[in-house]
Amino acid sequence: MTRVAGIDCGTNSIRLLVADVHPETGELVELDRRMTIVRLGQGVDRTGRLAPEALERTFAACRAYAEVIERLGAEKLRFVATSASRDAENREEFVNGVVEILGVEPEVITGDQEAAFSFTGATGELHGTETRLVVDIGGGSTEFVTGNKEVEAARSVDIGCVRLTERHVRHDPPTAEEADAIRADVRAALDLAAETVPIDTAETLVGLAGSVTTVAAMALGLPEYDSEKIHHARISAAQVAEVTERLLASTHAERAAIPVIHPGRVDVIIAGALVLREIVERVGAHEVVVSEHDILDGIALSVA
Repeated sequence: MTRVAGIDCGTNSIRLLVADVHPETGELVELDRRMTIVRLGQGVDRTGRLAPEALERTFAACRAYAEVIERLGAEKLRFVATSASRDAENREEFVNGVVEILGVEPEVITGDQEAAFSFTGATGELHGTETRLVVDIGGGSTEFVTGNKEVEAARSVDIGCVRLTERHVRHDPPTAEEADAIRADVRAALDLAAETVPIDTAETLVGLAGSVTTVAAMALGLPEYDSEKIHHARISAAQVAEVTERLLASTHAERAAIPVIHPGRVDVIIAGALVLREIVERVGAHEVVVSEHDILDGIALSVA
């Protein structure tokens, strides 16, 4: 077994996984998994730049993660950065700060690479020969990947819970017009994704990342967030629709009072739920298989 660390820095959150991985079998034993909401993508859709305060929040999380990596003695580290840093004019500030703190250069990967990591992490434990559509709903982008054990087609499109919230939401809760604007963006992005990925033909829909797991936690009626109960839960299309409608009618204070919603996700979960609901309806899925394993696991496996 090789002890490795993987960091996934997205638009909304930065996450760390330290694990022992068998490089041949792909067996992964998790030692530490944590997430910090840093909102690195704050304002990027509007300004094209990473905000100074967003960079500082991210660097503070990196310093905390560096201590964990050193304490657990990870031999190798891979730092992957996704949508926000891909889009920003001043990405060099971000790169230089990460190098100074962690000693590795963040790899600003393409959407297709992001999709492949997500697929590997999400499907490693799934059995069967059916075609799967893996959907990773992030803060700035959403990845669509089809295949079984290998990626057959992948596409990243610029719809994510942070990007869509910043672009369209001005009221709390969102007005019907604002919700419709989000839906219109998602539908256009689905048309784009369908040019590359046969999203309508997969037999199983697998959903990843915080928007999906939060909707799942609400659908399951959990009193607190429980990753073991959420991992591989099956959430029906009707449950996705019900939770989305509930969120659409809720105020910020009401969402903040729901214990399974992370405080850093309270303002963007409505857009995330709308993305998920539109995907479920477009592909005609009866249910979503929810995975807690995602791009982080794919990164860790790639390091080993």
